Amino acid sequence: MTADFSIESGQCIHFVGIGGMGMAPLALVLAESGCRVTGEDASLSAEVARRLEARGIAIRGELPADPDRALLVHSSAVAAVHPRLRAARARGLRICRRGEALAAYAHGRRLIAVAGAHGKTSTCAMLIHALRSAGLDAGHVLGGLFADETTPPAGRGSSDWLVAEVDESDGTIDAFAPEITLCVNLDLDHCDRYADLEAIKAAFRGLADRTRGTLFFNRGCPVSRDLFGPRGIGSTVSFGPGGDYDLLGSVEGGAGRVLSLGGRFGQTTARVRARGAFNALNACAALAVADFLGVAPDPDRLASFPGVRRRQQVLLEGPHLTVMEDYAHHPSEIAALLEAIRPSAPGRLVVVFQPHRYSRTARFKAEFAAVLAGADRLYLMDVYPAAETPFQGGELVDLLEAFGASGTPGARPRVVADDESGRAEVAGECREGDFLLFVGAGSIDQFARGVVRTVAGFDQRLGRLTRFYQAMAGHRPALDTLRIDEPLARKTTIGIGGMAELYAEPTSVEDLQTLLAAAHEAVLPVHILGRGSNVIIPDEGVAGLVLRLHHPDWGRIRRLDDGRLLVGAGLRLKELCGQACLRGWPGFEFLEGIPGTVGGALRMNAGAMGRWIFEIVDEVHFVTLEGEMRVVGRSDLSIRYRSCDELGDAIVVGAILHPAREGEVPAIRARIEAFRERRQDSQPREPSAGCIFKNPEGDSAGRLIDELGLKGERVGRAEISRRHANFIINLGGATAQDVIALVRLVRERVGREKGIDLQPEVLLYGGDWSDVL
Repeated sequence: MTADFSIESGQCIHFVGIGGMGMAPLALVLAESGCRVTGEDASLSAEVARRLEARGIAIRGELPADPDRALLVHSSAVAAVHPRLRAARARGLRICRRGEALAAYAHGRRLIAVAGAHGKTSTCAMLIHALRSAGLDAGHVLGGLFADETTPPAGRGSSDWLVAEVDESDGTIDAFAPEITLCVNLDLDHCDRYADLEAIKAAFRGLADRTRGTLFFNRGCPVSRDLFGPRGIGSTVSFGPGGDYDLLGSVEGGAGRVLSLGGRFGQTTARVRARGAFNALNACAALAVADFLGVAPDPDRLASFPGVRRRQQVLLEGPHLTVMEDYAHHPSEIAALLEAIRPSAPGRLVVVFQPHRYSRTARFKAEFAAVLAGADRLYLMDVYPAAETPFQGGELVDLLEAFGASGTPGARPRVVADDESGRAEVAGECREGDFLLFVGAGSIDQFARGVVRTVAGFDQRLGRLTRFYQAMAGHRPALDTLRIDEPLARKTTIGIGGMAELYAEPTSVEDLQTLLAAAHEAVLPVHILGRGSNVIIPDEGVAGLVLRLHHPDWGRIRRLDDGRLLVGAGLRLKELCGQACLRGWPGFEFLEGIPGTVGGALRMNAGAMGRWIFEIVDEVHFVTLEGEMRVVGRSDLSIRYRSCDELGDAIVVGAILHPAREGEVPAIRARIEAFRERRQDSQPREPSAGCIFKNPEGDSAGRLIDELGLKGERVGRAEISRRHANFIINLGGATAQDVIALVRLVRERVGREKGIDLQPEVLLYGGDWSDVL
């Protein structure tokens, strides 16, 4: 069978499934040739739509009006019951598949058909590029997209040559009668159409018989050699090991791969972009055809081959993580791909595989299990049906069973869903040095790009952490207090929030200074965390280095000769009050019940019962974020309500406090008990972060909230306390988003009904309230 119709300029052609990688290029070249092209596709990507519309192709779901001049072209993946196909049949329109339309377009041209089982799109693209770089303006129709948007996937050309990819999957290979055929290799595939390898060979034997001129075949492929080798010297040209065009050597270098070619080339070298032996052989085939046509590609232009979308396409190449996708969907293709990629993977090779078609999965599940065992980590997505109906033996569960039955050592697969949770799971498992490879011919490309959006930030994070650890090399701080992804929720009094990107508990001022210097060199944000009593940690965690002065040495108290107290920043206020009561130091009683440390209290000028901590401070010892140690007297500090300017970007390490006067222990204990009782009567017992809002001048935030009847309001598991309206409590399982939503609710109601703009007193740790309110 060959095409029994022609395509002429001015003809109306409607494409169903126009977004397919074989369909879009054909639509583009027909539009360029003067046809009036329209099309539709339920899964049309924005990139393909942009290319089609730029050529003037309208995307709409309706047939051309003139049935005498109209043609409907559909993808073989489109079901026969598709509404547009039924409407076309009812109106008597000619209907054909992509391959048949391509054969009709090629009629009268000198067709170079690139065919075969594996790698024909890459080989076709290499041949197109080689001819263009030699100045031969051949027409071309690729079965995919070039990786750069400047190289069109199809073009009419000015010569009578046409390079096109010919597909055997749906039988339309029978419609072609090329002048030159380049058969890259032969293998059993498309088991929904071909029962066995003999059926495949028959299809390609027919193509060879219809080839009017020369057939190029792969001498390294046993099936191709047996089928085509006896055709005769004049009508066949071989490439590959022992062929007329032999790949004598191949090394990586410079802008690509340097191929050493022999045979009819004489002896020459060419630089092309081709990763792995399989692609190097494909490049050899493309250059063989170019040489046979008598053209010499320009070396510089040849080396600029842009590659093909979804063929070893690098999606992310950072210093710590590489992400690539490839269209491989047959065991032979995957084996060649893994062989090419493994040398490039300094760490683990992580593979995400989406099987393509139930028929292929059923036929090759054992082979898939064997070849994918070469991955260090393996994820399996559900089978991409490509218009097939599921059947027992070809589903994902059957492939999983094949892994268990194979007995092949290697990665044990994990099933991952094609949704946001699946993308997060894959991204979250990445480690430094991983090579993440997405493999399959279905919708996995969109899944891969979703993962990349996540791991791009991950790769930047790895860069920061690596620089930090390099800066820390050789320094004294013990690494058991330096951890990545440390949960912070339990380090707060409200018990919510995510993780710290990096977390450390220094044991001395010297350790602290070392950590700060390393963070400064790595451009890593620094945050200090005390007892976590006045903070809301976001659910997504905190970027940067979180420092906590938790070692016992930070909580020491020493009485100086003049009666004042030298206290560490990590000393809990409750402990300070306890020691004051025990030793008869008056003036600290008002701090009883404030759930924080001395460092945190100083940073925000904490207070209660009408008094403030800076009333008992003589000097503060702190370290700047650049690592400079400073000692500043109280009179030189800019102290404000709930803040101290100098401590906003610094870390308090200690302070000198003065008692009010010597006092009697029973009297001090009585005052502490009185303060404790007042707090217990007025403040909630449930986990909280303390007072949420600052008191407006001359008023009380709690009173305003209470008057509006907001006590008991809930969002999720967070609630405005029924005991004290300026507290938000965690009922168990609350999130930071729950708390933030309540903060918004309160501010909106108080602002609308009282005309007062309440400002949060509690800190949004690592962030800014203005970004979320």
